[in-house]
Amino acid sequence: MSQEILQQLSEVLEARKQAEAGSSYVATLYAKGIDTILKKVGEEATETVIAGKGGSDEELIYETADLWFHSMILLAQRGLGPDAVLQELARRFGLSGLDEKASRSEK
Repeated sequence: MSQEILQQLSEVLEARKQAEAGSSYVATLYAKGIDTILKKVGEEATETVIAGKGGSDEELIYETADLWFHSMILLAQRGLGPDAVLQELARRFGLSGLDEKASRSEK
């Protein structure tokens, strides 16, 4: 079910790229461009950190959902979807975090 939600959201976000600015929140973000989208991702990341530090579990879940949502808008802006991230997570699964980090420094 979780992957279905991500796919459905991805389809809606993609459709909003064709919508007129002002017709939806997402269409407005797309119209304002990448810098506005990046700013929103940064704001949501900060709010997630704050919720993780001192907020309730519910607040952390809410802010994480906002962060994921805006991250998906960023991915869609770049022509990417949640499958790309899920594939990367699958690639890392079973790989030591230390080994994965070391492989990045070798590139």
